[in-house]
Amino acid sequence: MGELPPVLPLFDTVQLLEDGNPHINQHLTRLSLTSQQDATLVYEYAVDWLLEQRHSENNYKAYRSELTTFLHWCFDVEQIAVSDITRRILGRYLDYCENPPVALIAYRNVAQFIAIKETGERVPNPLWRPFLGKKQDGRELPYRISEKALRTKLAILSAFFIYLINEEYSERNPAAILLKLGRFRDAAQNSVAGEDNEDLKAFTELQWSYIMGTAEKMALEDPEFHERTLFLVSLMYSCYLRISEVAARPGFSPSMGQFRRDQKTGVWGFYIPRSKGGKRRTVAVSDSLLNALRRYRAWLGLSALPMVGDDTPLFVRHRVAQRGRDSGMLNANLGIRQLREVINELFVRTASAMEEDGFTHDGAEVRQMTPHSLRHTGISHDINLNQRPLSHVQADAGHDSIDTTSQYLHTSRVERHQSARNKPMDRLR
Repeated sequence: MGELPPVLPLFDTVQLLEDGNPHINQHLTRLSLTSQQDATLVYEYAVDWLLEQRHSENNYKAYRSELTTFLHWCFDVEQIAVSDITRRILGRYLDYCENPPVALIAYRNVAQFIAIKETGERVPNPLWRPFLGKKQDGRELPYRISEKALRTKLAILSAFFIYLINEEYSERNPAAILLKLGRFRDAAQNSVAGEDNEDLKAFTELQWSYIMGTAEKMALEDPEFHERTLFLVSLMYSCYLRISEVAARPGFSPSMGQFRRDQKTGVWGFYIPRSKGGKRRTVAVSDSLLNALRRYRAWLGLSALPMVGDDTPLFVRHRVAQRGRDSGMLNANLGIRQLREVINELFVRTASAMEEDGFTHDGAEVRQMTPHSLRHTGISHDINLNQRPLSHVQADAGHDSIDTTSQYLHTSRVERHQSARNKPMDRLR
């Protein structure tokens, strides 16, 4: 390994972002195993969010630079989980940005990554620094950052925190609070597009029926690839799972043995040993999910239900891995990126099927959904359609507070309109 900059840039160009980089992977793995167990998970969320900015090159560059600086401060300087950051702690980040270490200031703009000519490998540029100072007449000036630049930092972080809230990684947005109540409150209108969109994106009953119908059709037409697809969405919907809870990542490899039968009651549950904030929980398993599990295991040539200690990977590759620690392996568990591709393919096919049947608007909405919409949909349907008690859903979802679960108590706008259209002004009349 050659010389590295004092702070590693974390995100390559948008064209190369999903390819991964061994230097970054090693850095994040080291953090995950030592001081920051959520480092890899937060990084994956950051990549997802950055990919949503791919259509604006200027936004992408500004956002990736800010996230790199912010995550370096969280992981290496403050050694704090992003989910634990409060308004007061974030104020310390602004102080850090106003007076950064001299070693982290550059006086000319350089690329964050460079390619080694001999091998083509992408490596962090040893000349890159997270802060850019100014020169005058060839002389380096004392570092200064404007109030406008600090507001921009907060606006970017506020949008990122909203994404983390929607993904249920974080429960607060300290950047938004500083913009509204702190020293920048007069400029709080300075926000990033999409910052106010905090809706919980869940499928309607019709859309979900098409999702399952499309998954069934795909499994029948191409079982080698899509029996896995059908079981994946069934599991994530039924157990309200985050994609990170079923994907392989450093220190965690999901297995069939996570389906466990209680010896005293005989009921089945799906055990999640590692989730947001290091929590663990067991989710109640429905009979329909057990049937889906039986079907999937039969296709894999396994017994109907897993025995204690079954270490069969939960989701296997259909092609040999080309890179990374699982290179050359066929049956290694899939990571977040691969599982997201599987789910997104299903969403695209579902949207096309709906549009062909005349449900154009519904199809367009399905195209905008994310894998996390499966979790939102499962929770919403269980509360509003299946009438499960809030306390049961709270436990299965892993929510700290019943207030978080209560957000899913809702009716659609159509239902609200139907219930309101005939209400009288004066009931006695």
